[in-house]
Amino acid sequence: MINAIKDQLRKTTKLRLAIRSALMSYRRTRYGLNNVHSTFYSEDCKRLSRDLIAHEYSFCGPECVIGPKVELGAYVMLGPRVMIVGDDHLFDKPGVPTIFSGRPAKRETKIERDAWLGAGSIIMAGVTVGRGSIVAAGAIVTKDIPAYEIHAGVPAKKIKDRFENEEDRKAHETMLNKEPFMGEFCQPLETR
Repeated sequence: MINAIKDQLRKTTKLRLAIRSALMSYRRTRYGLNNVHSTFYSEDCKRLSRDLIAHEYSFCGPECVIGPKVELGAYVMLGPRVMIVGDDHLFDKPGVPTIFSGRPAKRETKIERDAWLGAGSIIMAGVTVGRGSIVAAGAIVTKDIPAYEIHAGVPAKKIKDRFENEEDRKAHETMLNKEPFMGEFCQPLETR
């Protein structure tokens, strides 16, 4: 009985992955996302800049807004309503309203491998979120975040390290240095 259930779950997962792959293939073409890996997934591509670079198994939750010059590393997760924006108006020209002041050159924003940006977090353009870091829901990130740190608040500040000891961090780093590989995705949340 248990083996039959496991077999059914495997078939369902394979079907779900096939549908997900076909859907993202359509979305990549429809929204001109030419620099995203075939394993990238987003529920809503309408608000993603066409120059987005997204590596293997990265994910954008619903209603994310991703501005220009953003790169998502392998395994990156963006929760719902994450925004990577800003740095797009000059405001220091005396006698000129901000709306007419122009824009500075866009800076690159990098979200490195295995980073997780919680729901509603805002990442300002030009920031780097380090490998394996976590940004808490609702945080506003205005400065670079080092690898394997957890940041929260407005503005975001370090609250703790992701791993309790150096041995765990090194083990995780060893895994991240390998070629990206597929694992078991979390099951979708059930809604009522």
